[in-house]
Amino acid sequence: MSDLVAALRDGLAARADPSKAPAMQAYMKSAMPYRGVPTPEQRRLVRDVVADLGPPADRAAWVATVSELWDGARFREERYVAVDLCRHRSARPWQDIDAVPLYDHFVVTGAWWDHVDTVAIALLGPILRAERTAVEPIARAWTVDADPWRRRTSIIIQNGAKAETDTALLADAILASVDDRGFFLRKAIGWALREYAKTDPGWVRGFVATHGDRLSPLSRREALKHLE
Repeated sequence: MSDLVAALRDGLAARADPSKAPAMQAYMKSAMPYRGVPTPEQRRLVRDVVADLGPPADRAAWVATVSELWDGARFREERYVAVDLCRHRSARPWQDIDAVPLYDHFVVTGAWWDHVDTVAIALLGPILRAERTAVEPIARAWTVDADPWRRRTSIIIQNGAKAETDTALLADAILASVDDRGFFLRKAIGWALREYAKTDPGWVRGFVATHGDRLSPLSRREALKHLE
């Protein structure tokens, strides 16, 4: 175990609040237990530990560290701090297409909205925008993947992209899952449309007008939430 991993795990243990842990686990319907450490404390811990011990020395060390935290997690917060370490400024040099398989692993093995949404929007989204030619084919493959969490990722990956949104990719991702009855896919469709409506309400109105008969009531309601 690396010093960084040990310090982060020890820090979570030191900040644990067993009285909060059961409610956190129940809310997230998590099979993995919680320590009971709130999100702001998790993020502060990552900042403090990295400032104290220094960040991973190179890409290989960074991948090994976050993978050890993620794959060896016994408490859900260990996975949260793994993602926070990916979002830390010290990891910026490695936020490129070579990081996509790692984040895809997080999506598939995390398989729940708390993990998937952060990875999709905060980590994969910026990589897509920076390396669109290389990453778009991967995102398009996810639109029709058997794994619903990869499909959710493809739908919400551009949330927050504003004018940089590739509307063709957004439309294709939505239409690939529009007939799926899964709640998290229907919610993702509505969310993605609602977010893009902040930038181009006309496009979203047009999309709903064209495809509204296929959208679930949940997706349609979310898409038009601030437009009607």
